[in-house]
Amino acid sequence: MPLQKLQLKPGVNRESTTLANEGTWFEMDKVRFRSGYPEKLGGWVRDTGGYYNNGTSLPPPTGSFWGICRSLWNWVNLAGYNLMGLGTNLKYYIQQSNGGNFYDVTPLRDTNVIAANAFTTVNGSTTVVVNDPGYGAGNGDFVTISGVGGAVNGIPAAALNKEFRITYIDSSTYSITVSSPATSSGTTGAATFSYQIDIGQEIYASLTGWGAGGYGGTVTIAATTTLNGALNDSATTITVVSTTGFAASGVIGIEGEYITYSGKTGTTFTGCTRGVGSTAVAHADGTVVNQYSNATGWGESATSGVGVQLRLWSQTNFGQDLIINPRGGALYLWKVNPNPTIYDRAVLLSPTSSGAYQTDAGCPSICNAVLVSDASRFVIAFGCNDYGLTELDPLLVRWSDQEDYATWTPSATNQAGSYRLSTGSSIVAHQQTRQEILVWTDAAIYSMQYLGPPFTWGFQILGSNTSVAGPNAVATAANITYWMGLDKFYMYSGRVETLYCPLRQYIFGDINLQQQYQFIAGTNEGYNEIWWYYCSANSTVIDRYVVYNHLERIWSYGNLSRTAWLDSPLRDFPVATTYGNQLVYHENGVDDGTTNPPSPISAYIQSADFNIGDGHNYGFAWRMIPDITFDGSYVNNPQVTFTLRPRQNPGANYSTADTPTVTSTQNYQGQRNYTVQQFTEIIYTRIRGRQMAFKVSSDGLGVNWQLGVPAIDIRPDGRR
Repeated sequence: MPLQKLQLKPGVNRESTTLANEGTWFEMDKVRFRSGYPEKLGGWVRDTGGYYNNGTSLPPPTGSFWGICRSLWNWVNLAGYNLMGLGTNLKYYIQQSNGGNFYDVTPLRDTNVIAANAFTTVNGSTTVVVNDPGYGAGNGDFVTISGVGGAVNGIPAAALNKEFRITYIDSSTYSITVSSPATSSGTTGAATFSYQIDIGQEIYASLTGWGAGGYGGTVTIAATTTLNGALNDSATTITVVSTTGFAASGVIGIEGEYITYSGKTGTTFTGCTRGVGSTAVAHADGTVVNQYSNATGWGESATSGVGVQLRLWSQTNFGQDLIINPRGGALYLWKVNPNPTIYDRAVLLSPTSSGAYQTDAGCPSICNAVLVSDASRFVIAFGCNDYGLTELDPLLVRWSDQEDYATWTPSATNQAGSYRLSTGSSIVAHQQTRQEILVWTDAAIYSMQYLGPPFTWGFQILGSNTSVAGPNAVATAANITYWMGLDKFYMYSGRVETLYCPLRQYIFGDINLQQQYQFIAGTNEGYNEIWWYYCSANSTVIDRYVVYNHLERIWSYGNLSRTAWLDSPLRDFPVATTYGNQLVYHENGVDDGTTNPPSPISAYIQSADFNIGDGHNYGFAWRMIPDITFDGSYVNNPQVTFTLRPRQNPGANYSTADTPTVTSTQNYQGQRNYTVQQFTEIIYTRIRGRQMAFKVSSDGLGVNWQLGVPAIDIRPDGRR
């Protein structure tokens, strides 16, 4: 029988069985299609920048910044500096150029000056209790202490004039951990305490809300001990001096990290779950361990079970400056400093602010997202409080006067105004496109267009009974907007349409919609792709991706964890962030550069089953002609593995004899793997089965490949 080409339809299809999808690809990971042929994805390298330490900054426990990054924003200021904004659940950063430092520009919430008795110390301990009545911060929030003029009970001033994370005690006191132990006990000292805005959640969780924990809940310390040995950020067993007084199971707090445990011995907590409602971090030997009674703060659910969304940021340029907004928070302005090596913090836009940051009384004090329109530069707040009110209206859209972020109160002499959408219960997402701003509620999509005075902005509903997965699940390419819904994909090209997806059942049948606000979308214009990252059903973090090639209308999918994505024309490669607090550049190299040294990327693609004829006969494959290129590889002997996977019937496992049908190993050969190198011309094999699948895979360092059209020689070989 002559050689038969294995020329399969581009794209992957999971909407039916492997046999029903004959002639297509069925499984894959870290493989894309280019010009109709599968190839390994490009690699990624880590940005070399680190956090900026001005002498008082608290270094992040891992990576280059604190927290899980959920938003990226890139622009060039008037001085030509390439700036990147990064919003995490804990802070907001500005990076100056590729490989530059990450500057903490997180806004301050409050500054208190304590003239006396600010610190309480215990001889020999590095734990210091701060006495600041009404400080208003929560567990894990950040405070910067300054103005300590001399040693405090033996603790040098330099060890106190720094940034710290708060361990909540009660509404008047909290503790911090310093680098030098006290040499005496007592209460003394004066200082200035600058509190950053409250931290947010990494993921959606059933927590408490504003009325509990650090915001007024009943919290008392039931027991206290100290660590007996350093604790890394992944340990699930915690050794302390003594567990006397601690409950048999419960919650403990260590330096702002909440930890649940299921058992204890005399000196050990066992069955620990780290970073409950916060981030798991390392702790030094001797650090205080507290158990809280009736603790209803950030680390533990209240009896009401109120759901708390993760921290998301929106940001937008007003000229070269940046307006930022933590979802559910206020508006802040970060102004470019003429000195590129000095970055001041973003400042609240409010009537109570001063100078360039002062607004009129109509400025929203709380909103869910912000945008500056391309049409005549209006600052637009989505889901915000109405004039004269403090409660957030999740369907209200308000905008400032033209070219003026400080004027929000409508009058006959300006274009400020508002409009309340009518369909749905809240605004979820927005996207600025070529001629309009698209606005999604949880039940509809609207078009927002500039009309000019006196109406300023007009709203038109484009479609109802639609859904959108989250604020960042939308991307626009080639003037068409694509988004992930709760049960399918959509596109808008002048009208709202369902986007056909041969992976719909695979994706939406195994997805965690409770974490839908984590989902992200982004373009990869170098390959004409739209990417979505999402959480599978059993995961609370992003672990999968799906890709749509909008030029060739081809889908692909795989497993990869990313927390934010930006395909910026201002940087050489698409930018993403990881759960390891790293900024990485995709399509750069062929390996995983988040490790040092780089690690290989495992990639594979497998076909659906193919028959000999209609499956009446077994097929016997005895040779194969590979067709593959290794362009882009940087090793001398790049190689992949070709695998033929036979099976006896559609219900049988691959490479396993179906005992009722096949009784002799002589007439059945199991799966065969064949190494294919750059100059491999022919593969000889002995494979027998009623159906077969073909797979190509690689897991070597420095390997890149694109598959062509291999050929296989299969002849009929009987019915049994």
